[in-house]
Amino acid sequence: MASTNGAPQKFLTKEGLTDLFEALRRRSWTIIAPQIRKGAVCLAEATEARQLPRGVRDEQDGGHYRLEESEEDLYFEHVVGPDSAKRFLFPPHQNLFSFLVEGEAFVVDEARSRSRAPKIALVGIRSCDLAAIRIQDRVFGFDTEPPATECQLDRYYCQAREQMFSVVVNCTRPGGTCFCDSMGTGPECSEGFDLALTELGSGFLVRPGSQAGSSVTEELEVRDPSAAELELAELKLELAREHMGRKMSTKGVVELLDRAIEHHRWEEVAGRCLSCGNCTMVCPTCFCSTVIDTNELGSESILRSMHWESCYSHRFSYMTTGPHRSTIRGRYRHWLRHKLGTWWEQFGTSGCVGCGRCITWCPVGIDLTEEIAALRSGREGPVSP
Repeated sequence: MASTNGAPQKFLTKEGLTDLFEALRRRSWTIIAPQIRKGAVCLAEATEARQLPRGVRDEQDGGHYRLEESEEDLYFEHVVGPDSAKRFLFPPHQNLFSFLVEGEAFVVDEARSRSRAPKIALVGIRSCDLAAIRIQDRVFGFDTEPPATECQLDRYYCQAREQMFSVVVNCTRPGGTCFCDSMGTGPECSEGFDLALTELGSGFLVRPGSQAGSSVTEELEVRDPSAAELELAELKLELAREHMGRKMSTKGVVELLDRAIEHHRWEEVAGRCLSCGNCTMVCPTCFCSTVIDTNELGSESILRSMHWESCYSHRFSYMTTGPHRSTIRGRYRHWLRHKLGTWWEQFGTSGCVGCGRCITWCPVGIDLTEEIAALRSGREGPVSP
């Protein structure tokens, strides 16, 4: 994707969002955009801009998520929901390949083997989610720049990424559990996008970030923004930076986690943790998976499939002598140290983008920003991050 991040911003009316959807559809992209599903804003296939949850905002806190009507008639006043782009680039379930037994030979069953990745346009994702995609690029081998060390070269992921078009929305209202400013991943997206939108009351500031984004913009009825509109957008972004729901100091966090292997805090958090794996399922960068071989009785077909897995699962580290991490204390410690610490050694970046999903969707509201603050202070009870 050739970058044009220096391109000037244009102004697009609210009605022009319909034209954007039509321009993407003409290019044969399957549009994935925020929609309300079972009381939450989730990403799903959309064909029209009117399917977006306009006039809706979310309330998020530890173990708490609610949608409510907003007094503002905005398309993107909500922030992130329980799912992310991960579900479309690295699906929860994939058929890897299938074999048919023909005599003494195995023959690939093309009909049941892995299909080609779809050509998707992600509309309405946030800068933290784009940062998460770029982290997973390193995990799955799409980003080959050093010091990337992929865990596995995933051809489906790489194909989906190669075809992906991104319309990022800069956050002007952070959620109650957001801390992207602490992680340097938001609220404004600076690179790696095709189009970036900043929503104002009457429309959007649009910035192309690639040649593909510029091509789409040329088909829209846009105008030059006024000085007041540019100033208002900057003010909104600055206020978002100042009103994050959470904060976390990342200074020396790798060394902190290395020193805290036997810290008493791990026992305290293990007493609350249910080891349910919710945090890993909603995390936009977690990539653990397992492979399962199945066949039906009397069938001559064998299917190998890959499924999301969680390092919180008792069976995830199971070896011949039993699970390597047999306690919740060990599993939580492993997750937090990997996310904020050892991920740097593997991929040259943090594994956390500050989206806050793991806090919101934890049934008991465990807050990793609070846990890091507690490790720094040495105190056992809740502390301010």
